[in-house]
Amino acid sequence: MNVFALTFSVMLAVVLLELLALRHWRREAIPWREIIFNLNSGHIVMWVFRGVEVAGFGLLLQYANLHLVDRLPVFWQWAFAFVAWDLSFYCMHRAHHTWRIFWAVHVVHHQGEHFSLSLGIRNSWYSSLTSFLFVAPLAVLGLPLEMFVAASSFHYAVQLYNHNAFVGKSGWLDRVLVTPSNHRVHHATHPVYLNKNFGGTFLIWDKLFGSYQPERDDIPLHYGVNGASPGYNPFWASNQGLQAWFRRRFAPSGRRAMRMPAAYIATGGILLFGMVIYYVERVAGWDAIGQWSVFACLVAGTIAIGGMSDERRWGWTGWLALTLAMPALCAGLFGMRDGWALALLALLLVHGLAGLRFREAAWAN
Repeated sequence: MNVFALTFSVMLAVVLLELLALRHWRREAIPWREIIFNLNSGHIVMWVFRGVEVAGFGLLLQYANLHLVDRLPVFWQWAFAFVAWDLSFYCMHRAHHTWRIFWAVHVVHHQGEHFSLSLGIRNSWYSSLTSFLFVAPLAVLGLPLEMFVAASSFHYAVQLYNHNAFVGKSGWLDRVLVTPSNHRVHHATHPVYLNKNFGGTFLIWDKLFGSYQPERDDIPLHYGVNGASPGYNPFWASNQGLQAWFRRRFAPSGRRAMRMPAAYIATGGILLFGMVIYYVERVAGWDAIGQWSVFACLVAGTIAIGGMSDERRWGWTGWLALTLAMPALCAGLFGMRDGWALALLALLLVHGLAGLRFREAAWAN
């Protein structure tokens, strides 16, 4: 299994384990529609743009490199990578909360109403494109590409941890790092907490630039975006301007909603994420038509599940069509007949057909 597929697998595993733990020890209901949105919100489109970000960084290294960093001893290159990338993230994150055009991208992350590991995965399709503007100076200064990728991956992993639901206060670490306690403040909706704690890993930037706010025991924590009803469709969430434009002109009217069981949406979303893992593991061995065809199916699947979560008939119809088409497309046309592929495709087909039995019961009263 390559590093990307392994990363996605670990990500899915820790998210599900945390949910099971919350259910077992805290007796919390699992908000499956939101969890599935979080898992599939940015994938796999966001990772294409992450590739664009890395490629752009490489081009700057090739054509605009001042060679100030890559001439340093290796130790200091790594030290610069981890500190400078975190400062770049702080600047980017603060800009996301300051300038409207960036907030239109970043708001997707804040619309989650439950603080858990899956919230750390919730992002707009275009997150990496906005990141590039702030990491580009690192390329100009001469930070080697492999160090940029390693440092950014490390910090993103830390931020996944920062969203976990179990860690309360972390003692002295709360004074130097962006711990779950500090990051809960960032996501909370209380006025005292708004636009605070922008850091990714190190807390020094918030303290240095006056944006630090410790978590207070006397202020309750509520998450989301005040006055916003985000829905669960990743296409609309990542394209806020289009959403406003279309809803003014083509808002659905006179149609009954179709409410599919949360468990049905959850299993479909997890199966689709399994196909994403399979895709990133095997895509390098396929031709371009196979790569882009399966990619399109995965994107369509995330949108269809979002439609079902939003109780739209087209979401269920699209999901049924996709689960019928993917086995024929992948196994038949592109020859994906290894055990992993056949198991996932069979489960998707069964899942789609199982939705037929919910169809009549799913009409909302």
